[in-house]
Amino acid sequence: MNILFDINHPAHVHLLRNTYFALAQKGHTLYVTVKDIPAAKELMDFYGIPYISIGHKGDSLAQKGWEQLLYDLRVRRLVRKHHIDIGVGTSVTLAHVSKVSRMRSIILDDDDDAVEPLFVKYAHPFADVILSPDSLQRKAKQTVYYPGTHELAYLHPSRFTPDASVLHEIGLTEKDPFFILRFNAFKAHHDAGEHGLSMDGKRRLIALLEQHGRVFITTEREIDEAFRPYQLKISQEKMHSLMYYATMFVGDSQTMTSEAAVLGTPAVKCNSFAGRLSVPNELEQKYGLCYAFLPSQEEAFLAKIEELLAMPDLKAEWQKRRERMLAEKIDVTAFLTAFIEKF
Repeated sequence: MNILFDINHPAHVHLLRNTYFALAQKGHTLYVTVKDIPAAKELMDFYGIPYISIGHKGDSLAQKGWEQLLYDLRVRRLVRKHHIDIGVGTSVTLAHVSKVSRMRSIILDDDDDAVEPLFVKYAHPFADVILSPDSLQRKAKQTVYYPGTHELAYLHPSRFTPDASVLHEIGLTEKDPFFILRFNAFKAHHDAGEHGLSMDGKRRLIALLEQHGRVFITTEREIDEAFRPYQLKISQEKMHSLMYYATMFVGDSQTMTSEAAVLGTPAVKCNSFAGRLSVPNELEQKYGLCYAFLPSQEEAFLAKIEELLAMPDLKAEWQKRRERMLAEKIDVTAFLTAFIEKF
Protein backbone atom coordinates (compact mmCIF):
# COMPACT_ATOMS: atom_id res chain seq x y z
CA MET A 1 0.00 0.00 0.00
CA ASN A 2 0.92 3.65 -0.36
CA ILE A 3 0.58 5.28 3.06
CA LEU A 4 0.84 8.94 4.05
CA PHE A 5 1.71 10.17 7.54
CA ASP A 6 1.01 13.83 8.34
CA ILE A 7 2.98 15.47 11.17
CA ASN A 8 1.69 18.52 13.06
CA HIS A 9 3.82 18.51 16.22
CA PRO A 10 7.20 17.09 17.33
CA ALA A 11 5.36 14.64 19.61
CA HIS A 12 3.68 13.17 16.53
CA VAL A 13 7.09 12.17 15.15
CA HIS A 14 7.51 9.98 18.23
CA LEU A 15 3.91 8.77 18.00
CA LEU A 16 4.32 7.49 14.44
CA ARG A 17 8.02 6.76 13.89
CA ASN A 18 7.96 3.14 15.08
CA THR A 19 4.87 2.41 13.02
CA TYR A 20 6.53 4.09 10.01
CA PHE A 21 9.51 1.75 10.15
CA ALA A 22 7.39 -1.32 10.91
CA LEU A 23 5.27 -0.69 7.81
CA ALA A 24 8.32 0.11 5.67
CA GLN A 25 9.89 -3.22 6.67
CA LYS A 26 6.71 -4.96 5.54
CA GLY A 27 7.15 -3.52 2.05
CA HIS A 28 4.67 -0.64 2.09
CA THR A 29 5.55 2.68 0.45
CA LEU A 30 5.58 5.53 2.98
CA TYR A 31 5.31 9.30 2.54
CA VAL A 32 5.48 11.90 5.30
CA THR A 33 4.24 15.49 5.20
CA VAL A 34 5.09 18.05 7.85
CA LYS A 35 4.40 21.70 8.53
CA ASP A 36 7.33 24.06 8.93
CA ILE A 37 8.12 23.01 12.50
CA PRO A 38 11.91 22.98 13.06
CA ALA A 39 11.78 20.63 16.07
CA ALA A 40 9.70 18.08 14.14
CA LYS A 41 12.03 18.25 11.14
CA GLU A 42 15.08 17.85 13.36
CA LEU A 43 13.61 14.69 14.87
CA MET A 44 12.82 13.20 11.47
CA ASP A 45 16.32 14.01 10.25
CA PHE A 46 17.72 12.26 13.33
CA TYR A 47 15.59 9.14 12.80
CA GLY A 48 16.21 9.09 9.05
CA ILE A 49 12.61 9.72 7.98
CA PRO A 50 12.32 11.61 4.67
CA TYR A 51 9.56 14.22 4.58
CA ILE A 52 7.77 16.74 2.40
CA SER A 53 7.23 20.22 3.85
CA ILE A 54 3.73 21.61 3.24
CA GLY A 55 4.08 25.11 4.67
CA HIS A 56 4.19 27.39 7.68
CA LYS A 57 2.23 26.80 10.88
CA GLY A 58 0.57 30.00 12.11
CA ASP A 59 -0.27 31.06 15.65
CA SER A 60 -3.57 32.94 15.33
CA LEU A 61 -6.88 31.29 14.45
CA ALA A 62 -7.16 33.50 11.35
CA GLN A 63 -3.73 32.34 10.15
CA LYS A 64 -4.56 28.74 10.91
CA GLY A 65 -7.80 28.94 8.91
CA TRP A 66 -6.15 30.34 5.78
CA GLU A 67 -3.19 28.00 5.99
CA GLN A 68 -5.51 25.03 6.45
CA LEU A 69 -6.88 25.60 2.95
CA LEU A 70 -3.35 25.58 1.57
CA TYR A 71 -2.46 22.39 3.46
CA ASP A 72 -5.54 20.66 2.06
CA LEU A 73 -4.68 21.63 -1.51
CA ARG A 74 -1.05 20.57 -1.24
CA VAL A 75 -1.82 17.23 0.36
CA ARG A 76 -4.60 16.51 -2.14
CA ARG A 77 -2.13 17.03 -5.00
CA LEU A 78 0.34 14.70 -3.30
CA VAL A 79 -2.34 12.03 -2.77
CA ARG A 80 -3.26 12.13 -6.46
CA LYS A 81 0.36 12.11 -7.60
CA HIS A 82 1.43 9.14 -5.47
CA HIS A 83 -1.87 7.23 -5.42
CA ILE A 84 -2.05 7.25 -1.62
CA ASP A 85 -4.33 4.56 -0.17
CA ILE A 86 -4.38 5.53 3.51
CA GLY A 87 -3.58 8.73 5.39
CA VAL A 88 -2.61 8.46 9.07
CA GLY A 89 -2.12 11.23 11.61
CA THR A 90 -3.68 13.74 13.95
CA SER A 91 -4.53 16.36 11.34
CA VAL A 92 -7.73 17.85 9.99
CA THR A 93 -6.02 17.88 6.57
CA LEU A 94 -6.12 14.11 6.19
CA ALA A 95 -9.79 14.01 7.15
CA HIS A 96 -10.65 16.69 4.57
CA VAL A 97 -8.61 15.18 1.75
CA SER A 98 -10.07 11.72 2.32
CA LYS A 99 -13.48 13.09 1.34
CA VAL A 100 -12.31 14.44 -2.02
CA SER A 101 -9.85 11.72 -3.06
CA ARG A 102 -9.27 7.97 -3.21
CA MET A 103 -7.42 8.06 0.13
CA ARG A 104 -9.06 6.83 3.34
CA SER A 105 -8.17 8.52 6.63
CA ILE A 106 -7.20 7.16 10.04
CA ILE A 107 -7.20 10.01 12.57
CA LEU A 108 -5.39 9.55 15.89
CA ASP A 109 -6.98 11.68 18.59
CA ASP A 110 -6.35 11.45 22.32
CA ASP A 111 -8.07 14.70 23.39
CA ASP A 112 -11.60 15.01 24.74
CA ASP A 113 -14.28 16.48 22.50
CA ALA A 114 -14.98 19.29 24.97
CA VAL A 115 -11.46 20.76 24.80
CA GLU A 116 -11.09 20.66 21.00
CA PRO A 117 -14.41 21.92 19.57
CA LEU A 118 -12.86 23.10 16.30
CA PHE A 119 -11.21 19.75 15.61
CA VAL A 120 -14.41 17.92 16.49
CA LYS A 121 -16.38 20.16 14.14
CA TYR A 122 -13.98 20.29 11.18
CA ALA A 123 -12.15 16.95 11.34
CA HIS A 124 -14.23 14.24 13.03
CA PRO A 125 -17.18 14.27 10.55
CA PHE A 126 -14.81 13.77 7.59
CA ALA A 127 -12.59 11.03 9.06
CA ASP A 128 -13.12 7.43 7.96
CA VAL A 129 -12.07 6.21 11.41
CA ILE A 130 -10.85 7.82 14.63
CA LEU A 131 -8.52 5.86 16.91
CA SER A 132 -8.65 6.93 20.57
CA PRO A 133 -7.59 5.66 24.01
CA ASP A 134 -10.41 3.85 25.76
CA SER A 135 -10.38 6.35 28.62
CA LEU A 136 -12.23 8.71 26.24
CA GLN A 137 -15.89 8.77 25.22
CA ARG A 138 -16.68 10.37 21.86
CA LYS A 139 -19.77 11.40 19.97
CA ALA A 140 -18.24 10.29 16.67
CA LYS A 141 -19.61 6.84 15.86
CA GLN A 142 -16.61 5.89 13.72
CA THR A 143 -14.32 5.89 16.79
CA VAL A 144 -12.35 2.74 17.58
CA TYR A 145 -11.02 2.57 21.13
CA TYR A 146 -7.87 0.81 22.35
CA PRO A 147 -6.40 0.26 25.83
CA GLY A 148 -3.42 2.58 25.66
CA THR A 149 -2.17 6.13 25.21
CA HIS A 150 -0.29 7.95 22.46
CA GLU A 151 2.79 7.95 24.67
CA LEU A 152 2.81 4.14 24.77
CA ALA A 153 3.46 4.08 21.01
CA TYR A 154 7.05 5.10 21.77
CA LEU A 155 7.57 4.71 25.53
CA HIS A 156 6.23 1.17 25.99
CA PRO A 157 9.07 -1.06 27.28
CA SER A 158 9.01 -3.02 24.04
CA ARG A 159 9.83 0.19 22.14
CA PHE A 160 11.97 2.21 24.55
CA THR A 161 15.13 1.51 26.54
CA PRO A 162 16.53 4.47 28.53
CA ASP A 163 20.11 5.47 27.78
CA ALA A 164 22.01 6.45 30.94
CA SER A 165 24.78 8.13 28.94
CA VAL A 166 22.53 11.18 28.63
CA LEU A 167 23.18 11.85 32.32
CA HIS A 168 26.91 12.12 31.79
CA GLU A 169 26.35 14.77 29.11
CA ILE A 170 24.96 17.13 31.74
CA GLY A 171 27.31 16.13 34.56
CA LEU A 172 25.05 13.75 36.48
CA THR A 173 25.07 10.13 37.63
CA GLU A 174 22.12 7.80 38.23
CA LYS A 175 22.32 8.58 41.94
CA ASP A 176 22.00 12.35 41.54
CA PRO A 177 18.53 13.87 42.19
CA PHE A 178 17.35 16.26 39.50
CA PHE A 179 14.15 17.78 38.16
CA ILE A 180 12.87 18.57 34.67
CA LEU A 181 10.58 21.58 34.32
CA ARG A 182 8.54 22.38 31.20
CA PHE A 183 6.83 25.70 30.50
CA ASN A 184 4.44 25.49 27.55
CA ALA A 185 3.72 28.05 24.82
CA PHE A 186 -0.07 27.35 24.59
CA LYS A 187 -0.23 28.13 20.85
CA ALA A 188 -2.35 25.25 19.54
CA HIS A 189 -5.91 25.99 18.38
CA HIS A 190 -7.33 24.25 21.45
CA ASP A 191 -5.03 26.29 23.74
CA ALA A 192 -6.82 29.60 23.14
CA GLY A 193 -7.49 31.20 26.51
CA GLU A 194 -5.55 28.53 28.39
CA HIS A 195 -2.56 29.16 30.63
CA GLY A 196 -0.18 27.59 33.10
CA LEU A 197 2.01 28.62 36.00
CA SER A 198 2.38 32.28 36.94
CA MET A 199 5.84 33.86 36.92
CA ASP A 200 5.79 33.96 40.72
CA GLY A 201 4.74 30.32 40.80
CA LYS A 202 7.69 29.38 38.59
CA ARG A 203 10.12 31.21 40.86
CA ARG A 204 8.73 29.56 43.98
CA LEU A 205 8.80 26.15 42.30
CA ILE A 206 12.48 26.50 41.37
CA ALA A 207 13.38 27.71 44.86
CA LEU A 208 11.68 24.66 46.34
CA LEU A 209 13.23 22.11 44.01
CA GLU A 210 16.74 23.55 44.25
CA GLN A 211 16.82 22.46 47.87
CA HIS A 212 16.62 18.84 46.71
CA GLY A 213 18.64 18.61 43.50
CA ARG A 214 19.55 20.11 40.12
CA VAL A 215 16.84 21.93 38.17
CA PHE A 216 16.61 21.92 34.37
CA ILE A 217 14.06 23.88 32.33
CA THR A 218 12.82 23.12 28.83
CA THR A 219 10.47 25.48 27.01
CA GLU A 220 8.84 25.94 23.58
CA ARG A 221 9.46 29.67 23.56
CA GLU A 222 12.24 32.15 24.35
CA ILE A 223 13.08 31.49 27.96
CA ASP A 224 12.71 34.29 30.52
CA GLU A 225 16.06 35.84 31.37
CA ALA A 226 15.74 34.93 35.05
CA PHE A 227 15.49 31.24 34.10
CA ARG A 228 18.29 31.03 31.55
CA PRO A 229 20.81 29.54 34.01
CA TYR A 230 18.49 26.52 34.27
CA GLN A 231 17.86 26.09 30.54
CA LEU A 232 18.36 22.51 29.37
CA LYS A 233 20.62 22.24 26.35
CA ILE A 234 20.33 18.70 25.08
CA SER A 235 19.22 17.21 21.77
CA GLN A 236 15.49 16.53 21.90
CA GLU A 237 15.70 12.84 20.98
CA LYS A 238 17.48 12.26 24.32
CA MET A 239 14.76 13.91 26.41
CA HIS A 240 12.83 10.72 27.17
CA SER A 241 15.91 9.01 28.58
CA LEU A 242 16.60 12.03 30.76
CA MET A 243 12.97 12.09 31.88
CA TYR A 244 13.15 8.42 32.82
CA TYR A 245 16.01 9.08 35.25
CA ALA A 246 14.61 12.35 36.63
CA THR A 247 13.48 12.50 40.24
CA MET A 248 10.35 14.34 39.13
CA PHE A 249 8.80 16.17 36.18
CA VAL A 250 6.99 19.43 36.94
CA GLY A 251 5.38 21.97 34.61
CA ASP A 252 2.36 22.95 32.54
CA SER A 253 2.81 20.64 29.53
CA GLN A 254 0.13 18.08 28.72
CA THR A 255 2.23 15.70 26.66
CA MET A 256 5.35 15.70 28.82
CA THR A 257 3.29 15.10 31.97
CA SER A 258 1.83 11.96 30.39
CA GLU A 259 5.24 10.92 29.06
CA ALA A 260 6.79 11.17 32.52
CA ALA A 261 3.85 9.26 34.02
CA VAL A 262 4.11 6.28 31.64
CA LEU A 263 7.88 6.21 32.24
CA GLY A 264 7.30 5.89 35.97
CA THR A 265 8.61 9.35 36.87
CA PRO A 266 6.42 11.33 39.30
CA ALA A 267 4.76 14.16 37.37
CA VAL A 268 2.97 17.23 38.70
CA LYS A 269 1.18 19.61 36.32
CA CYS A 270 -0.32 23.06 36.80
CA ASN A 271 -2.46 24.48 34.00
CA SER A 272 -6.05 25.37 33.15
CA PHE A 273 -6.66 21.94 31.55
CA ALA A 274 -6.36 20.22 34.95
CA GLY A 275 -9.18 17.74 35.51
CA ARG A 276 -10.61 18.19 32.00
CA LEU A 277 -8.69 15.55 30.04
CA SER A 278 -9.52 11.87 30.26
CA VAL A 279 -6.08 10.41 29.48
CA PRO A 280 -4.13 12.27 32.21
CA ASN A 281 -7.14 11.88 34.52
CA GLU A 282 -6.84 8.10 34.17
CA LEU A 283 -3.09 8.20 34.78
CA GLU A 284 -3.77 10.23 37.92
CA GLN A 285 -6.96 8.75 39.32
CA LYS A 286 -6.57 5.09 38.38
CA TYR A 287 -2.82 4.61 38.51
CA GLY A 288 -1.56 7.46 40.74
CA LEU A 289 1.25 8.33 38.31
CA CYS A 290 0.69 12.09 38.05
CA TYR A 291 -1.17 15.02 39.62
CA ALA A 292 -2.90 18.02 38.06
CA PHE A 293 -3.71 21.43 39.54
CA LEU A 294 -5.37 24.57 38.21
CA PRO A 295 -3.40 27.87 38.15
CA SER A 296 -5.64 29.04 41.00
CA GLN A 297 -4.34 26.10 43.06
CA GLU A 298 -0.65 26.99 43.07
CA GLU A 299 -0.40 26.60 46.84
CA ALA A 300 -1.81 23.06 46.68
CA PHE A 301 0.44 22.37 43.69
CA LEU A 302 3.57 23.33 45.63
CA ALA A 303 2.36 21.45 48.71
CA LYS A 304 1.93 18.24 46.66
CA ILE A 305 5.50 18.55 45.39
CA GLU A 306 6.77 18.94 48.94
CA GLU A 307 4.74 15.89 49.96
CA LEU A 308 6.26 13.79 47.17
CA LEU A 309 9.78 14.94 47.97
CA ALA A 310 9.29 13.70 51.53
CA MET A 311 8.31 10.20 50.38
CA PRO A 312 10.92 7.48 50.92
CA ASP A 313 11.77 5.42 47.82
CA LEU A 314 9.72 7.75 45.60
CA LYS A 315 11.00 6.40 42.28
CA ALA A 316 10.68 2.76 43.35
CA GLU A 317 7.06 3.35 44.30
CA TRP A 318 6.34 4.98 40.93
CA GLN A 319 7.88 2.07 39.05
CA LYS A 320 5.45 -0.24 40.86
CA ARG A 321 2.56 1.98 39.79
CA ARG A 322 3.92 2.01 36.26
CA GLU A 323 4.03 -1.80 36.14
CA ARG A 324 0.37 -1.94 37.17
CA MET A 325 -0.53 0.47 34.36
CA LEU A 326 1.52 -1.44 31.77
CA ALA A 327 -0.18 -4.71 32.72
CA GLU A 328 -3.50 -3.22 31.60
CA LYS A 329 -2.27 -1.43 28.45
CA ILE A 330 -1.00 -2.52 25.03
CA ASP A 331 1.99 -1.89 22.79
CA VAL A 332 0.29 0.86 20.78
CA THR A 333 2.75 0.65 17.87
CA ALA A 334 1.90 -3.03 17.34
CA PHE A 335 -1.79 -2.15 17.39
CA LEU A 336 -1.41 0.77 14.93
CA THR A 337 0.69 -1.28 12.51
CA ALA A 338 -1.82 -4.15 12.44
CA PHE A 339 -4.82 -1.80 12.20
CA ILE A 340 -3.39 0.11 9.23
CA GLU A 341 -2.54 -3.07 7.36
CA LYS A 342 -6.01 -4.53 7.86
CA PHE A 343 -7.92 -1.29 7.25
